[in-house]
Amino acid sequence: MTVNRSSMSRFENAVARFDAANGEDPNRERVGDAERPKALVYAERMSACLDRLAPDAPEAVRLAARSQHIRRWTVPRGDYPKGRDGYRRWRTDLARFHAEAAGDILRDVGYDEATIGRVQALLRKERLKADPDVQLLEDVICLVFLEYYLDDFSQKHERPKVVDIIRKTWRKMSDRGRGASLSLELTPRVRALLREALEAA
Repeated sequence: MTVNRSSMSRFENAVARFDAANGEDPNRERVGDAERPKALVYAERMSACLDRLAPDAPEAVRLAARSQHIRRWTVPRGDYPKGRDGYRRWRTDLARFHAEAAGDILRDVGYDEATIGRVQALLRKERLKADPDVQLLEDVICLVFLEYYLDDFSQKHERPKVVDIIRKTWRKMSDRGRGASLSLELTPRVRALLREALEAA
């Protein structure tokens, strides 16, 4: 872990603030025997996945991973037009919103503007493929989706759409991310969909 000892309390304070914000999510997900806020569960999964994939990830990436979906439920997809253009606008606005929300918290707990700007750039996915830290965050996003969310998604949408999304997800990932996906604990349905997507790619 590459968090400097001198900034450890600042990092922990930021994570606590992120978690408190996500803990307000009214949407719930069952984890084990408990119903927990969806956004908080997602944030914890992002951090855990990053720890496995890149134990020495920079502090900015760790902060971005934890705040990736901060207060996401407050910007609902239904507020935007249907179709691809509406979806793209929603995603663009979400990235900007997450960056601003995370930046406000980081500023409050004492981070300098350079670090805040770096975390915000990561959340906006600037220079994906060219910036290794942005690519690392994208790999984690894709891995968390494959492991925890694809199975449920696949049961709500037509198979061709799901297969196409898996192909797009695969193209976003680096070789390291793709390799890590092979060791995920995936359901038989997801493994079959992944195999179909890659065979047809």
